[in-house]
Amino acid sequence: MELTFSTDLARGYTSTSQQIRICSEDWVSKNIFCPNCGFVSIKKYSNNNPASDFYCEHCSENYELKSKKNLVGTKIVDGAYRTMIESLKSASSPNFFLLTYQASTFRIKNFLVIPKHFFIPSMIEKRTPLSSSARRAGWIGCNILLNSIPESGKIFLVKNSLVESKKEVLKNWERTLFLKEQKEPDTKGWILDIMKCIEVLKKQSFSLDDIYIFEHQLSKKYPNNKHIKDKIRQQLQILRDKGYLQFHGKGYYQLN
Repeated sequence: MELTFSTDLARGYTSTSQQIRICSEDWVSKNIFCPNCGFVSIKKYSNNNPASDFYCEHCSENYELKSKKNLVGTKIVDGAYRTMIESLKSASSPNFFLLTYQASTFRIKNFLVIPKHFFIPSMIEKRTPLSSSARRAGWIGCNILLNSIPESGKIFLVKNSLVESKKEVLKNWERTLFLKEQKEPDTKGWILDIMKCIEVLKKQSFSLDDIYIFEHQLSKKYPNNKHIKDKIRQQLQILRDKGYLQFHGKGYYQLN
């Protein structure tokens, strides 16, 4: 996999953002396989497609590409807030590609995909409306809050300029496909919260008591729920039943 942009395509464009858009889209078209089905390449939509940038000819998954300099960060700037929220309800909503690059060398630092089944409305931050003097006065954009997404929802194809194996990428994608079954944002939100709690522990094996330490934190997020420990156990059972965890008895679990 080539890890440097081909900048020849950007000649003639004066805008830096346009140059990066042209170069990054070209790089993805030439180097990236479909992380859903493993098909050898993905295709770029024509520029008049408002929702997605790429699609897979084999499985029809859609992908939207965002590019940033240097760090992945905690947020991705996206388009209109209302459009994004409506998109989350659609079966054709895109998965997100995030590409980071070194500005001085145009070398790829990270390339990851966030599957669409990880997104819920609470992960979308409404930006301040544009001022009355702006060309699009009143327009409201949004940010995707990356820090609210579990690490298992950030599947790297390139990490710190090192290419991950295709086998590992497909395995990581398949591992959380069960989230597609969860249609209600509140239900999915609870599962994602427990996944994040497990990740904070930084343990391959953990106990129920380990997860109970997050009871206060979760009760603040869900103030109307008076049975937080019961809810925690319910989510762990779901994760066990879906193969994300193994249960070893007596309140002990292990990540698969």
